[in-house]
Amino acid sequence: MQGGGLTSALTTEARVAQVARASYGRLIGILAARGSDIATAEDALSDALHQALTTWPEAGIPDRPEAWLIRVARNRMTDAHRRALKTHPIPIEEHDLAMEPSSPSLPADPRLALMFVCAHPAIGHSARTPLMLQAVLGFTAADIARAYVASPAALSKTLTRAKARIKANNIAFALPEPQDRPARLGEVIEAIYGCYALVWTQGPEADSIQREAVFLADLLATEMPDDPEVLGLSALLAFLHSRRDARQVAGHYVPLSEQDTARWDHGLIHAADARLKQAFALGAPGRFQIEAAIQAVHAARAQTGQTDWQALLALYTGLVHLAPTLGAEVGRAMVAGQVHGAQAGLAALDALSPAHVARFQPYWATRAHLLSEAGQPAAAEEAYRSAISLTHEAPARAFLMAARARLQN
Repeated sequence: MQGGGLTSALTTEARVAQVARASYGRLIGILAARGSDIATAEDALSDALHQALTTWPEAGIPDRPEAWLIRVARNRMTDAHRRALKTHPIPIEEHDLAMEPSSPSLPADPRLALMFVCAHPAIGHSARTPLMLQAVLGFTAADIARAYVASPAALSKTLTRAKARIKANNIAFALPEPQDRPARLGEVIEAIYGCYALVWTQGPEADSIQREAVFLADLLATEMPDDPEVLGLSALLAFLHSRRDARQVAGHYVPLSEQDTARWDHGLIHAADARLKQAFALGAPGRFQIEAAIQAVHAARAQTGQTDWQALLALYTGLVHLAPTLGAEVGRAMVAGQVHGAQAGLAALDALSPAHVARFQPYWATRAHLLSEAGQPAAAEEAYRSAISLTHEAPARAFLMAARARLQN
């Protein structure tokens, strides 16, 4: 034990939050594997974390916090089985963190296996990626709904049904056989990417989530080194993470075009370049390889001192053709505005469905910028107001508010 009575409640709360953030997916994977029951595992872990908040300030932080949490959570699960099934308690093993899988395909770190479980064919396609974001990566339904521009209440019901289906089908918590992986791989890639893309603020929690996404992408690339999109994802996240220290300076948000390239992690950029070349060498271009190539063009500014907007427009056009997501469409509109003028960018935005973009923050931020560039301050101010209302991170909100204020001068 650490600290005993000297451990303050504030320090304990921070430590509990740190363990929960760093180990959430791993702990859920261990707890849920015994009965294919994600919902019960989540409830039990939540109870264990709450008990840690009351126990650790007095008793001290355990030397092995994960083992302590698993022991308490498993006791909670045993109690739940007693009440619901009136059976004898499940034995609590002393080696709480050992996985000892019956299948050699289940790795010591269970997070990838849990992600493939969430992408099982028995689970509806629309639920798979959100389920991974919640069960493996710890995002709330509200976080995920905001990213997917969906109703939190409806999404919560979808996630609850998906977890019940996993339990009812007793889906094994193991990596699928190599021949069965491609059918589930797309959603796994989407979830890892979503884990990174959902977080753009600074601070220990955000950095931990982003590092976990980079780690999972590298873990997946190690497991599947011959899949070009897996390699593309790993390269993409490495490019993005190389700029983590430049996105904010002294608490102020800095857009990519204004970032100081000296603050970028050039070792990580070099590694991302190498992995992207490895992916392209396999001869099957895909969405994440193109997205990584877009980031490679931005990274090249560190050597050339300028951004190749024509190359970006060509890559975004290819991306929209291959994977016409809202993010890709808005990104192409922004780049079109740089190459052909603000009106061309606005025309591309006007072609998008109003219903689809109504609550999509990047659309309104991009529209506001292009309207400002086109000399339409009143319309730009309205667009900035919409963008600000959809922005939850304080530094980004401040940046947009400052841009709107400049229109009034």
